Amino acid sequence: MIRIVDKYTIILEQDAKLPEDIEQTALSIINEVKEFGDEALFKYAKEYDKAELKSLIVSDKELKEAYEQIDDDLLAVIKRARENIENFHKRQISNGFIMEKNGVILGQKVTPIERVGIYIPGGRAVYPSSVLMNVIPAKIAGCQYISVVTPPRSDGTIAKEILAICYMLGVDKVYKIGGAGAIAALAYGTKSVLPVYMITGPGNAYVAAAKKYVFGKVGIDMIAGPSEILIIADQKQNARIIAADMLSQAEHDPLARCILLITCKNQAEEVAKELERQLHILPKEEIARKSIENEGLIVICDTLEECFNISNNLAPEHLELMLDDAMNYLSKVHNAGSIFLGRFTPEPVGDYYAGVNHTLPTNQTAKFSSALSVDTFIKKSTFVSYTQDALANDKDDIILFAKHEGLDAHARSVENRFLKE
Repeated sequence: MIRIVDKYTIILEQDAKLPEDIEQTALSIINEVKEFGDEALFKYAKEYDKAELKSLIVSDKELKEAYEQIDDDLLAVIKRARENIENFHKRQISNGFIMEKNGVILGQKVTPIERVGIYIPGGRAVYPSSVLMNVIPAKIAGCQYISVVTPPRSDGTIAKEILAICYMLGVDKVYKIGGAGAIAALAYGTKSVLPVYMITGPGNAYVAAAKKYVFGKVGIDMIAGPSEILIIADQKQNARIIAADMLSQAEHDPLARCILLITCKNQAEEVAKELERQLHILPKEEIARKSIENEGLIVICDTLEECFNISNNLAPEHLELMLDDAMNYLSKVHNAGSIFLGRFTPEPVGDYYAGVNHTLPTNQTAKFSSALSVDTFIKKSTFVSYTQDALANDKDDIILFAKHEGLDAHARSVENRFLKE
């Protein structure tokens, strides 16, 4: 049964630190891939995925066949989702700028990251939606080379849904590798795997640990933890729907966090009953029950203002405002990965279809970070140009500043331009 508390007295911060044994295993795998390359990747495919691979690379033929075999109805849905995601992310395109005054030109140049690698998990479920959410913004950003890594099944194949979307989106290379080894291969390269400059995409704890270790050699999107949903609701809302929305995240992972902040005790108790009823009919009951019983919580708040204060402190990955006129409360949200407004906006519309990205900050990192976007796949360089007269006008200020910091060579680099030969 989920816990119900009258006051927010329980510390809800999840420990973002990964277990030491997982970190050590990931580091060992990284070092082996760095040293032995493809040989290590074949070994780990056999050890972890039970797959005897002849090649790490998905062939063009496999990609095309997967696309041709995909169910027509599903393909139509994927195409509509693609259009929605593209339309939303195209609005995120950044432009450079130039400003000029008194002989000084300043500006910013926006450049796509040339090579990116995207991790698509296997394991408990197949996530073709993650291909859409990662590849589309990278394409819109203008990345020249995009590769996808995903663990093979025991027969050496990849789910056709994943391959079909890779084919449809024009992914340059798809590799049958997973776990920490895949992250290492993307970061350092092997005979088969071209190294990249940025790695994105969700994964398990070993993938997260590997991304942590390779950061600095390459860029990463984030180190994501278990999924989170926080719902703010009042007494007007339907307990059945609230419970269903909480379970939509609970089925992801036993460590998924599902929190309800509500202003009515009777409604809180109804939600608890609904959770129990719906758990019994959920195919992934065991996973969802562990999440609800260990990480779930219903907090009865005195006011909506208190609900928003708690929510902003927790900075949830997904925030549902199940309130009438929910848009009017948007300004009260300061920290959240993605916000779902109103009773007819369940979190799954963001996971698959609406167009917003579903790769989101967890573990309270929404206090300082953002959803995956086109910005993830670009870099911004500044530039400056001075004329002789402009530098002559500013040189005394620059020299004074440099000498004040004790950096005489800085000052002299300016002074030397005005010394007579």
